Amino acid sequence: QVILAESGGGSVQDGGSLTLSCTASGDTISSYCMGWFRQAPGKEREGVARINGVGIVGHADSVKGRFTISRDTAKNTLYLQMNSLKPEDTGLYDCAPVKCPSAGIISLITDWGQGTQVTVSS
Repeated sequence: QVILAESGGGSVQDGGSLTLSCTASGDTISSYCMGWFRQAPGKEREGVARINGVGIVGHADSVKGRFTISRDTAKNTLYLQMNSLKPEDTGLYDCAPVKCPSAGIISLITDWGQGTQVTVSS
């Protein structure tokens, strides 16, 4: 069983940047396709980025060109680099194993961890 711990969130102004980290224990992230998700109050959780076992990435249209998912297998850590942040990016961000192959970003879990909060102010 893999346990995932997210960190790196915070409060930034419109146009700012943050890098989120997701560190795994109990298993290796290379065993899974991995993704980042976010949820804001009053909205459904949405997938924002994914990476497969050979490093191929995909990003939701809403973040494409601004966010970049990456993975460091030696550190067993997943990253989400977020640039040009907008207030609508505000939410609780979680990482999770995702369905592979898939045209979308679909979580394989239903029980979510603590996540890390990102707040972007105007």
